[in-house]
Amino acid sequence: MPIYEYKCLKCGSSFEILQKVNDLPLEKCPKCGGQLHKVISPPALQFKGHGWYVTDYGHHHEVPANQKKIKEKEQTTSQLSNPAPKNNNKNSK
Repeated sequence: MPIYEYKCLKCGSSFEILQKVNDLPLEKCPKCGGQLHKVISPPALQFKGHGWYVTDYGHHHEVPANQKKIKEKEQTTSQLSNPAPKNNNKNSK
């Protein structure tokens, strides 16, 4: 069951109450009998970390296409500037 927050328009007191979703909202302040207003506030529940967004699901280790191209270009450039040494050993296959 959700917790609802109410604020009295007459005395300014506020309180929370556990109610069913289909329960009627409260109308009178329990302290002074004034009119109540239901307060809308952001939820206290926050999802943090990987896996909570569409962009995270199933793509934990996948590199975006544009990043792949950049890495390939960097590797090609580094291979051209630093070629591998030739093996002149006649006994190796």
